[in-house]
Amino acid sequence: MLGSRSISQSLLTRSRTLGQRVTGRQTRPSYGSVRNYTPIKSLQDAFRDPSSPFHIAPGTQGPAHPEDHNNMSDYGEIEEQRLIAEDGRRKLLELGYDPTSFWEQQIVWGDHDSFQHVNNVRYVRFFESGRIKWMESLGREIGGSTKATDMIRGNGVSLILKSISLNYKRPVTYPDTLLIAHKPHLGGIFSSSNIDVKDTSDPTKQKLPKTHFHVYAAAYSFAQKRIVTESDSVLVWYDYDKLMKCDPGKEVRAIVEKRMVEGLMRQKEALAIASS
Repeated sequence: MLGSRSISQSLLTRSRTLGQRVTGRQTRPSYGSVRNYTPIKSLQDAFRDPSSPFHIAPGTQGPAHPEDHNNMSDYGEIEEQRLIAEDGRRKLLELGYDPTSFWEQQIVWGDHDSFQHVNNVRYVRFFESGRIKWMESLGREIGGSTKATDMIRGNGVSLILKSISLNYKRPVTYPDTLLIAHKPHLGGIFSSSNIDVKDTSDPTKQKLPKTHFHVYAAAYSFAQKRIVTESDSVLVWYDYDKLMKCDPGKEVRAIVEKRMVEGLMRQKEALAIASS
């Protein structure tokens, strides 16, 4: 066993190594003078000292729990991901996409196929999730939470997918998160079976069809910081009670048209800023 003198020397050596002072049985941090020492003052000095494990850099936020101070590096990674996501939303807004449709789709390992990238079919499901979120927001604007629920459960008048086309621009691999966004438009769907491409630059100068409209969609990769897949689809107003397409009414069509105009205005504003 160590004698009392050996224990004292061991404690003193350890305290000097840690940059602390030992006075009797009390160990005090060396931040500030002993005369001005208080527990609060010591803690504040530790926060300011870059060499301290408790250091909190100006403009950053400390850990949620005292035992989390060793995980401060995680906060930098979280902040970086937040900025990437924020930049992705900004870019899609500038392209006129509806912010109420934004849906973050986390990529999992099982999304891969034998070609070592996310399988092409998966994107149909990704866009479906984003489209349902957009339909919910549309339902709330039409008739509140009750209508939003009816829209996604197929009660009364809602929407049904008629067709969808995808344009794969870049392969995606795990890990990644895709920001899915939608925006309604008037133009014809671009496919070999339909070459009637109309000018969709100004929805106020065209008449919105009574029973259907078109929707663009984009998948923005946080890892690649760009759009990796685009989609165009046709949505039809459908009466699920009568099992037939229908006219939802002038007021409902006006809401969809308003969203088209809002998207166009955001896009024009972004172009004006970029060219100024």
